[in-house]
Amino acid sequence: MNYWLMKSEPDVYSIADLQGDRTSIWDGVRNYQARNFMRQMSPGDLVFFYHSNTKTPGIVGLARVVETGIADPSQFDMNSEYYDIKSQLDAPRWQTVRVEFVEEFVKLISLDELKSHFSADELLVVRKGNRLSVMPVSESAAMKILKVR
Repeated sequence: MNYWLMKSEPDVYSIADLQGDRTSIWDGVRNYQARNFMRQMSPGDLVFFYHSNTKTPGIVGLARVVETGIADPSQFDMNSEYYDIKSQLDAPRWQTVRVEFVEEFVKLISLDELKSHFSADELLVVRKGNRLSVMPVSESAAMKILKVR
């Protein structure tokens, strides 16, 4: 099993939204490195759900990857802000995964708290200037995060 961190703005899609939906595709990713990380995911991988672009950003819960290799439907939707004119139905450029809700943490693990426990080499989200919305988390870092919660 691998571990990942996926960011979402809570006013766009929050951990509470995922809890209510039970499962959701992680659509709208338009960064090649983040897309490539999603291509490496496998069913059963755990995801740290991170609220970004908010007063106190941080990890708010857990999700699990349940399906991989899904063509992101938003790339074909001309009304979507994520529409990609270069994407073809028979050769989609953007793939995504389906995740399921696992749990919401009782207390948010803030970015500041993460910075106090991890170096930039240990956990990418604490690296200055890191704007990736999807990133791997090492097993050792994942175990430390799970203990902190």
